[in-house]
Amino acid sequence: MKTHALAPLCTAIMLALAGCATSQNPAQTAPPASSDASQASPAHDKAEKEPVVEESRAVYTPPPPPPSQPVSRGESLAAIDVMAKRAPASMSLPAPAPSAQGYVIMQMPMAGDIDRENYTHFKDNGLQQVAEQPVSTFGLDVDTGAYTNVRRMLASGNLPPADAVRAEEFINYFDYGYAPPSTRDDPFSVTTELAPEPWNTKRELLMVGIQGYRVPGAEVPPANLVFLVDTSGSMDEPDKLPLLKASLKQLVPRLRPQDHVSLVTYAGEAGVALESTPGNQHAKILAAIDALGAGGSTNGGAGIDMAYAQAKQGFIKGGVNRIILATDGDFNVGTTGIEALKTRITEERKGGVALSTLGFGQGNYNDAMAVQLADTGNGNHHYIDSLAEARKVLVDEMSSTMMIIAKDVKIQVEFNPAVVKEYRLIGYEKRALAREDFNNDAVDAGEIGAGANVTALYEVTLANAGGARVDPLRYGPARPEANDKTGHGELAFLRIRYKAPDGNTSKLIERPLPASVAAAPSERLRFAASVAAFADALRGGKYIDGWDYAKIAALANGARGSDDMGYRAGFVQMVRSAGGLSATAQGGGTDGNEATVSR
Repeated sequence: MKTHALAPLCTAIMLALAGCATSQNPAQTAPPASSDASQASPAHDKAEKEPVVEESRAVYTPPPPPPSQPVSRGESLAAIDVMAKRAPASMSLPAPAPSAQGYVIMQMPMAGDIDRENYTHFKDNGLQQVAEQPVSTFGLDVDTGAYTNVRRMLASGNLPPADAVRAEEFINYFDYGYAPPSTRDDPFSVTTELAPEPWNTKRELLMVGIQGYRVPGAEVPPANLVFLVDTSGSMDEPDKLPLLKASLKQLVPRLRPQDHVSLVTYAGEAGVALESTPGNQHAKILAAIDALGAGGSTNGGAGIDMAYAQAKQGFIKGGVNRIILATDGDFNVGTTGIEALKTRITEERKGGVALSTLGFGQGNYNDAMAVQLADTGNGNHHYIDSLAEARKVLVDEMSSTMMIIAKDVKIQVEFNPAVVKEYRLIGYEKRALAREDFNNDAVDAGEIGAGANVTALYEVTLANAGGARVDPLRYGPARPEANDKTGHGELAFLRIRYKAPDGNTSKLIERPLPASVAAAPSERLRFAASVAAFADALRGGKYIDGWDYAKIAALANGARGSDDMGYRAGFVQMVRSAGGLSATAQGGGTDGNEATVSR
């Protein structure tokens, strides 16, 4: 055999390795902003056009292959061995396949294998010393998209990237049975609980639960809904447009004569698939949904403009006026800058039209874009991983998804330094506010839907409890005496600000929180704690003192309580699945009951 016959093989191998360097493991986190769109190769033209959401991707451009040189077969195989040893693990090369002649042939990756999921990077809330920073301020958030998105990843056999895990969205996926307010005069009730932390009884967990007023069906105002549907080529996959269409069909039977629905589509160009139509014209609406098809690029900016035009045309004064953007987030033509889109959405929000987002699909899912647009639009973000989840969001929880009962809801907790030494807010990193923002009605915050419940958890270390993570300052100020008349017997002081859905001036709720600690956490606090621990475990397990997935699953399983829809049972299975995947990743067994959190 002539030695130069291996030259084309070596060239193919070099191209295969270079191509793999541009691909990523499933659901990779976007790196911090750097220079780099200009480095993209022509082979990734569509990726070049993708929006950059606060971060950008560095795209590796492989050098041209060296000219063919006569080499021996032994030299070629030695070179392959050296390159394989130097290749980073993240390259995930396809398995080599022997040819009929016995040569090792590396298969070239397909274009669809290049994973471009995008998540905004964030750091966990840090531990705060009450003597130095006694006040915690944040806006509420009712999104749940992170939970179902991670559920999709685990179901497909992948552990999620840390930035895909947002603890508050895991916690708020579940209903904790808070007592609702009896009248609409009080848009929500507040429930609090203080009890020992399951993974370290020297610390406590403080639960602050808010339950929105449940508006009776007969009192739900008419809705003007505009579904802005991504019909670009990237949506032509079973878990995208086909699932989206099936999801919308579940909502149609619930529509009333006083409701109006329109469909706007966008691909290379935007168009109106269904003009504003009374909700009781079910056959017409279903036919328009059935006619949706995917193809072309993604001119999301033009679609948003047309959707707002439809929303204005069908605007209902005193009603629910909302755009629901359903997409994989793959904007690549037209107005794609996130700040330009947010500016446009902010302007329309002031006119009474809210915007929510529904995420679909995988591989190119742009979570960062979907979350930011919903936050800006006074809406919520959900990820639809199944038809059952679509029914939960669009049918079972329709009122909380669509109808706002309080907007710009902010929470501020001032901890008593005579009682509390340290605290840490679990989650809500993307909703953090400066202390002065609490009283500033010009600062946007989160919304609460009708019947929605929202939960915040604080990890609290009491003075002299022995659970502090940080040593006291040698030369710091002396701790206030516990018998100080101001706040005697109080753990903290809770303040909540909110506006009516059509109001511009906030109202204030204030109440002290007693320092009395329950002997044991209630069922709902145990379950919420298990969800918070699971989120922390998936992000590396920094704050759960070595607890493993088995202990988290056991805690959740013992606090399932009434679980008619099976959501809590499903959570327990998620934890066990993560345990098995984690054990496998560490080279251990596949039994989730023996998997540890550290990764």
